[in-house]
Formats: sequence, structure tokens, C-alpha cells
Amino acid sequence: MLRSLYSGISGLRSHQTMLDVTGNNIANVNTTAFKSSAVRFQDTLSQMTQGAGAATELQGGTNPAQIGLGVQVAGISTNFTQGSTQSTGKSTDMMISGDGFFVVTRGGETQYTRAGAFDFDSAGRLVTADGGIVQGWAAVNGVVPVSGGVGPVTLPLTSMAAAVETTAAGVTGNLPSDAATGQTYVRDIEVFDETGAARTVTLNFEKTAAGWDVDAADGATVGSGSLAFTNGLLTGGGTLAVGGITFDFTALTGYAELATVSVTSQNGREAGSLQSYSMSSDGTLMGSYSNGTTQPLARIALATFTNPGGLEKVGGTAYRASINSGEARYGTPGADGLGQLVGGALEMSNVDLSAEFTNLIVAQRGFQANARIITTSDEVLQELTNLKR
Repeated sequence: MLRSLYSGISGLRSHQTMLDVTGNNIANVNTTAFKSSAVRFQDTLSQMTQGAGAATELQGGTNPAQIGLGVQVAGISTNFTQGSTQSTGKSTDMMISGDGFFVVTRGGETQYTRAGAFDFDSAGRLVTADGGIVQGWAAVNGVVPVSGGVGPVTLPLTSMAAAVETTAAGVTGNLPSDAATGQTYVRDIEVFDETGAARTVTLNFEKTAAGWDVDAADGATVGSGSLAFTNGLLTGGGTLAVGGITFDFTALTGYAELATVSVTSQNGREAGSLQSYSMSSDGTLMGSYSNGTTQPLARIALATFTNPGGLEKVGGTAYRASINSGEARYGTPGADGLGQLVGGALEMSNVDLSAEFTNLIVAQRGFQANARIITTSDEVLQELTNLKR
């Protein structure tokens, strides 16, 4: 049989594969975070018809003569270039701007994806559209440890922000230097004990000939002190302690006419329940509590590979590690070469339709040309069989 017949067959098979890959790319043009693929061809084994000849003193050297036996698919590579941004406005939708993959588990298997269309399930776990559980680190006492093993990213709906006892308070504003002796200003501040119970501490400022006297009453506990000003600046009596609370007066001034003294800060708070949540660009799930505080609840983990092209597609826009991709290295978004997260957006497919339609034409013409090889070879064989009539 003619070798050209089998060369034509190999060409048909290879270009059919190219058509299959191109068709799959076009079919997924609107698939979230889909990465297009491309076929790479290589020639097959070449048959030696004449070996190379060495040069001699009387005879020049000759090159080898070989006949190729067709084409084959060398590989199908995945293009991991960044897709365009599609804004959704949904707080749980996340897009990786840069390198990296989200880590998810499906049926106990760890997989990797760039499709960040997430939501919370009935158990409060962050999951993908097809139920994959997003992995990361859970916060412990408001701090996220980003070392060690990863686990499900969970929204703790019953989470509470612990009460904090008030130990310090700041007083700012101005005490008028031209106030009459005996003039008083009373300021109240709400403070909290270690259980979050609120109580009121009263500060009483009284003008004296030398400056101002200040008394602090915390229930039955009373503290007293004096404040002195020079050219409007505090020069004496910077703090006052009462009931375990230290009041800081260093921001007070003593200029004329203005009476704006107030207690502007204290470091205690009552206990609070979780009210809402948001995602930050570093993958941290932040909780907002009824007492006005915010603290981390969990953090999303990203994975990177030495050779992302070695990942194996498993469907659902997900991949699994292979022996040629290398082991997954976990990290936090925006660190160690990993991309940052963009909230309220998704990554679109990186399929280039103009390039894919061009590839369709190239594959079609390649298929037709190889079919013509088979037709021509068949005509040659027919001529041979017609030699005997």
C-alpha cells in the first residue's frame, strides 16, 4: 500500500482533533474563567530509504534520504492568560487579578478553579455554583492564622464579638481660660465592665484661680486632679485614674472663650452579634457586629503551581494536580506572587473568537487537503490495478 494513504489518514485524525479543540473553545466562550486550549502538531517517525554517506578523499559525503509517515498530535496546551472582568455587584463573587487558583473540595477531592461565583450554603459554608466547598483559614479570636492546613470557609452566623472592659478614655477640646472662678462643666461618658455591662462615669471641671480642677466619679469611686495651662497649652495634670479607667487630658487646650471639652473616645465595648459581612481584596471575610466593631471571620486561600500547564481538567471549570504540575503551594491573595481578589466581579473566558474562527478555517482546509491525499493515492492504486485487464 502507498505510504501517502496512511499519511493522509494521520492528517485527518490530527485535524479532526484540532476541530474538536476549537469547537470546545467556541462552545465555552461565555463560561466563567474558562481557559482556551490549542493543539500542537508534530511529524511521526520517518522511514529511512538511504543512510548518510561519509566523505572520502575521492567521494563527497551524501545526506540521508527519509520519507515521513504522517502527522500526530504532540500535545494540547492550555492558555492561562487573564480573562476580562465582568462586574456583577454580588459581594460573594470573587475574581483573581493575577496568578493563582481558588482551592475547593468536591466529594473529598481537592481541586482548583479560577471561577469565583461563590455563595453560602445552608451550613454557612462558602461554596461554588456546583457545590464545591471553598477552602481557607478560619479566624480564632478575631485573628486569622494563615499557616497550617486549610478548611472550609464558613460564615459563623451565631458569632459574637466579645465584650471589652474600658481601661482608657480620651478627653479633647478646650477649657476657656477666661471663665469665671467657680465655673463648672460636667461631662458624662458611658463605659463598660468585663461582661459588657454599661455604666456612666461623670467628669466635673471647675475653674480655679490657678487653672482647673477635675473630679471623676465612677459610682462610689471618686478621683481628683488639677489641670494647668500656659498660653493655652496643657502644662500640668495630664492623666487621672478612677475605677480602673485612665483618662487622658493631654489633648486639652486652655484658650479663651471656647468651651468645647468632651470625652471623645474609650476603648471598651459591649458584646455584639453578627449583623453583616463583606469580602476584602486580600480574601478576608470581615464581619460587622451590632456593637459597631468589625473583625475577620475567615480568609480565602489561593494555590499556585510550578507548571500550571500540567494541571488536569476535571470539568466544572476545575483542575486537579498531576505529576507534571508540581505540588500546590498555598498562600494568601496579594502575597508571594499570588494575585489579588476583586470583589463583586468574575473573570470571563479568555477565548478569542476571531482567532478561533481562523483556526476553524485552518483545520477545515487541513482536513480537506489530507482527504485529497487519500483520493489521489486511491486514483494511483486504481491505475495500478488497471494495468492488468
